[in-house]
Amino acid sequence: AATKLASAEKLMYFCTDQLGLEQDFEQKQMPDGKLPVDGFLLCVDVSRGMNRNFDEQLKFVSNLYNQLAKTKKPVVVVLTKCDEGVERYIRDAHAFALGKKNLQVVETSARSNVNVDLAFSTLVQLVDKSRGKAKIIPYFEALKQQSQQIAAAKDKYEWLVGRIVKSHHEAWPNVSRKMQPAPEYQDYVYLEGTQKAKKLFLQHVQRLKQEHIERRRKAYLALLPQALDALVPDLDEIDRLSRAKAEKLLEAKPDFLKWFVVLEETPWDATSHVDDVDNERIPFDLLETPAAEQLYEAHLEKLRNERKRAEMRRAFRENLESSPFVTPGKPWEEARSFIMNEDFYLWLEESVYMDIYGKHQKQLIDKAKEDFQELLLEYSELFYELELDAKPSKEKMGVIQEVLGDEQRFKALQKLQAERDALVLKHIHFVYHPTKETCPSCAACVDARVEQLLGSRFLRHHRNASADSNVDRINLVILGKDGLARELANEIRALCTSDDKYVIEGKMYELALRPIEGNVRLPVNAFQTPTFQPHGCLCLYNSKESLSYVVESIEKSRESTAGRRDGHPAQLPLTLVLVNKRGGGDGGGETLQSLIQQGQQIAGKLQCGFLDPASAGIGYGRNINEKQIGQVLKGLLDAKRNLNLAVGSATGLKDAADGADLRVAMCLMCGDPVSADEVLLPILQAR
Repeated sequence: AATKLASAEKLMYFCTDQLGLEQDFEQKQMPDGKLPVDGFLLCVDVSRGMNRNFDEQLKFVSNLYNQLAKTKKPVVVVLTKCDEGVERYIRDAHAFALGKKNLQVVETSARSNVNVDLAFSTLVQLVDKSRGKAKIIPYFEALKQQSQQIAAAKDKYEWLVGRIVKSHHEAWPNVSRKMQPAPEYQDYVYLEGTQKAKKLFLQHVQRLKQEHIERRRKAYLALLPQALDALVPDLDEIDRLSRAKAEKLLEAKPDFLKWFVVLEETPWDATSHVDDVDNERIPFDLLETPAAEQLYEAHLEKLRNERKRAEMRRAFRENLESSPFVTPGKPWEEARSFIMNEDFYLWLEESVYMDIYGKHQKQLIDKAKEDFQELLLEYSELFYELELDAKPSKEKMGVIQEVLGDEQRFKALQKLQAERDALVLKHIHFVYHPTKETCPSCAACVDARVEQLLGSRFLRHHRNASADSNVDRINLVILGKDGLARELANEIRALCTSDDKYVIEGKMYELALRPIEGNVRLPVNAFQTPTFQPHGCLCLYNSKESLSYVVESIEKSRESTAGRRDGHPAQLPLTLVLVNKRGGGDGGGETLQSLIQQGQQIAGKLQCGFLDPASAGIGYGRNINEKQIGQVLKGLLDAKRNLNLAVGSATGLKDAADGADLRVAMCLMCGDPVSADEVLLPILQAR
C-alpha cells in the first residue's frame, strides 16, 4: 500500500518476454530509482482455485482495501479470470464493493483480453479528472462485443488472405510480410495474435490444396469413361473378369500409357503428380477408389445395355421382315400393334423403332417400285396407242389399271396410288422421250454407262489442258423474256457467297450468270462472247409467247454458231423450265397442264431436259427452288466434263483406228450395266 517506491537501478518496464534477454530490449530505469504511486488496481481472482477459500480471500481483500483507502489514492477493484469465474464469487465481490463509497468494479479476463484496457482506463480517469469517465461494461456483455469485434476482424483478415494467397504452395514468412501493411492483418493480430493469424493462413492453404486435389480428381474421373471406351470397348473381354484381372487387362493394352500413369508412390494425391497440370493421365491407383469402381461398373452396364439395345433393334428388324402385315406404304400407326411387344418398349424409345420402320418402309417401297417398273416394261403394248403428247385419257388409265390390277406387283403399291400413277406417267414420258434423265434405270442407264466408261478409259491419256484451267468455273446462260431471266439470276446470286461462289457436293465453284431477254442475234445478247464461253443454258417460260421466244432464240443461236471454228464442239446443254406466272392470273386461258404439255413437246424437239411443277414436287406459283438449281448446275458440270472427255476420247479413238469409224450397236439393256460393259469394253479395247 506504499505510495512511494524506491529501488536503485531497477528497470522501469518489465515483462516475461525479457527474461534472459534483458540486453536485447531498450534499457529504461526508474528516475533516480524512485517511483510515485498514483492509484491502485485491487485484483480479486473469482475462479475456483485449488485449496483456496474465497471467503478467506475476500477478508484479505477487505483488509488490503482498508490499507489502500488510508492513502487517499484512487482504487479500482478488478475481478480477474472471469472466463472461469464462479457466479457466487462475482456476486460477493460486487457486494463487497457496494459497501464502500464510490468503489468501482471491473470484470476482466486476461486470457480472453476482455475489459483489460477498461480496468486501466477507469483508474486513469479517477487519477485525472479531466478525462472522460469510462463506461464500465459487465464481462459477458463485453465478451459479446469482443467476440463480434474478433469475428469481424477475422472475416476481414480471411478476405485479405484469400485475395493474396492463390496457391497452396505459398509459405507463411513470405505472405506475412506482404500482409503486414494491411489494416486487416494488423487489427486481427492485435486482437488474436500472430499464431492465430498463421493458423488461419495454414487452414486456407490446406483448403486450397484440397480444392486443387478435388479438381484433379474430378478431371481424372471425367476422363476415365473415355479411357475405358478406348481400351476395353468389347463386353465379351471384360464381362466376367474380377476387378484385379480387369486392371491387369488394362495394363496389357498397347495404349495403356496414353490414358494412365503408374506412380511409384501412392496415394496419388500425396505425390507430385497432383501438381503436374500438363500431365492429364489418370493415376492408376485411382481405380481403387469407390468413385472409379462405380464408373467401371457403369461402363460394364453401358456395354450390356448397348448389346441389349442392338439385339432389340435386330429382333425388331427381323420382326419387320417376317411380318406379313408390313406392306409398302403402310403407316406406322397401323403397323405398330402387329409388330411391337412389351420387351421392345423396355429398351428403346418408340422414335428409334419408328426410324427403323421408316428405313424398312423405304426399302420396301423402292423394291416395290422397281418391281412395278419391270411390270410396266413387260406390258409395253399397253402404251403403244397413246398420242404423241403422252397424256393418257381417263379411259386409257382405267384400261391400264384393269389389265395390271391382278398382278401382285401392282397390288403392292395399293397404299401408294398417287406414286403408282406417277410411275405410270413417268414411264409413258420415257416411252415418248427416252433420255438419260427420263430413263427409269437412272444411274444404270446405258447412255450414262457409256460416258463413264469413255471417261475412265481415255481421261488419263487425252486430258484437255484448257478444260483443266476452268474446271472450277460454270458459265450459265439464263434465257427468258419479260424479266424472267433477270429475276432467276438474282435468285441464284442470292444463294451464292459474297464472291459469287456456289457449293456443289461440298466443292466451291465460281458461277458466272448471263441473263438474256432480247434478240440473240445482237452482240449484246449473244450466248457466247470473247470473255464468256457458256457451259449450259436455262430456258424459262411462263406463257405461250415466252415459250415461242425461247424456241426462236435457241434456233437463232444454233444457226449463228454453225460452221464457226470457235463455236461449241457439241450442242449446248439446255434445260427448259416452267416458272411461276407473276400476278397469279391464268394468262388468257392458258392452263398449267397445257403449258406443261407444250413444254414437254418443245423439250423433245430440242432434245433437252424439262422441269415442271408436277415433276419437281412443288406447287404452281413457285419458282425453281435451291435443290433444283443445284441439280441443274451439277448436270451442267457433268456435261461440261463429259464434253471435255469426248474431245480427248474422240481424238484418241481416231488415232487408234487409223481414221476408221467407230460404230457401236446399242441395245435396250439399261437394267443390266454389266452387259453394257461386256458389249462396250471389248470394242473400245480393240480400237
